[in-house]
Amino acid sequence: MSYHPSNRLARPDAADVAAAIDILRQRFGERLSTGQAVREQHANTLTWLPNEPADAVVFAETEDEVVEVVRVAARHHVPIIPFGTGTSLEGHVNAPVGGISLDVSRMNAIKTVHAEDLDVVIEPGVTRKQLNDYLRDTGLFFPIDPGADASLGGMAATRASGTNAVRYGTMKDNVISLRVVTADGSVVQTASRAKKSSAGYDLTRLFVGSEGTLGVITELTLRLQGIPEAISAGICPFPSVKAAADAVILTIQSGLPVARIELLDGLHVKAINAYSKLTLPEQPLLMLEFHGTEASVAEQATRFGDIAAEYGGGPFTWTTRPEERSKLWQGRHDAYWAALGLRPGARAFATDVCVPISRLAECIAETVDDVAANGLVAPVVGHVGDGNFHLTALVMMDDADEVARMEAMVDRLVLRAIAFGGTATGEHGVGQGKASYMAVEYGEAGVDLMRRIKQAFDPDNIFNPGKILPIR
Repeated sequence: MSYHPSNRLARPDAADVAAAIDILRQRFGERLSTGQAVREQHANTLTWLPNEPADAVVFAETEDEVVEVVRVAARHHVPIIPFGTGTSLEGHVNAPVGGISLDVSRMNAIKTVHAEDLDVVIEPGVTRKQLNDYLRDTGLFFPIDPGADASLGGMAATRASGTNAVRYGTMKDNVISLRVVTADGSVVQTASRAKKSSAGYDLTRLFVGSEGTLGVITELTLRLQGIPEAISAGICPFPSVKAAADAVILTIQSGLPVARIELLDGLHVKAINAYSKLTLPEQPLLMLEFHGTEASVAEQATRFGDIAAEYGGGPFTWTTRPEERSKLWQGRHDAYWAALGLRPGARAFATDVCVPISRLAECIAETVDDVAANGLVAPVVGHVGDGNFHLTALVMMDDADEVARMEAMVDRLVLRAIAFGGTATGEHGVGQGKASYMAVEYGEAGVDLMRRIKQAFDPDNIFNPGKILPIR
């Protein structure tokens, strides 16, 4: 079920593309580029999915400019591919039939912080780190942390998650409202700033996770959290990946309020040590973080140490020193790049699944055995507190047999997760890479309903065609 470049989507008429680009060039001048390098940079670059560049890239700076681009594209039936920072991993920013890559990274204003209401209004190009740097003196922070310094518009579009999800939820739990430009150039406000509402359809949740297929996000209102009084972080080695996963299950079932709980197999720890200059024990490892008061984080750490010991884990060592915590989590966030050092010359294919927490240990154990049995290199890392884990498959692309074995293993991984009551992707999104699994997960009736929603919002299929829905 692997993805291959599509030639079944309808490519727009070349004359229409040329006419749209000519109109936009007159309007945007140097903020429109048709250069090969710029176009390729705005297509998939991070995994082994092919790079499928748009015909042009437009750098929008205001909502009104987004409206202009959408109206021109709609008039000429030219696709639009929204672009934030390009950190997505399933080909979301590819243009399989060409079109206009609409870069909103320059729309990066933090408009209003409502500290008393614990929310903030921003433009879509604001990145996670930019927002938290801005908020630091307010005593507030935005908790969703996927690792990459992604744009928050893109994080909403892909329903991103990350290391803090076990405590703070995902983007669907933290987006209060959106402004979205729809296919006819209208601007829709999806909700008010009220913390709850019983008025009408939940338009916000419909656009969160839509991956740019229903409209272009131009503004977000996000929920904020107070910076905890105390934060502790620590590491705990285990004799096996299964033992570590079993400890995670008991930790969650015990109601221990962890903020982060991350699993790395020994191979990924080795890679992180080399890349980030750390000295972590090179065996299956849990990395944890607790938020609360000085007394509560100490109590939580002690309780976790007792749980870990039941599965042969330990010692659990932890610290509250900010510099040590930052160094530890930076190593975790560098995991993707660190993994590349394990096989120089290999391409990385990062994939993720998510299963009910009760099936986590079983799913990871079967996957690790599958990787080993097929002679592959694919270290494991995961936000296991919510049942989500990742493989960073390292593939020599000139070895056709290895590519085929890796594709087959990933296919089994996704089908295994779905069979366990899980999902093809917990946070990377569908894009092109996981579209073929949608019918397996939702059934044909579910996919048909999604097609009808897409048709209603975008009848000419100009918004990010070829993503989410399997190509017929």
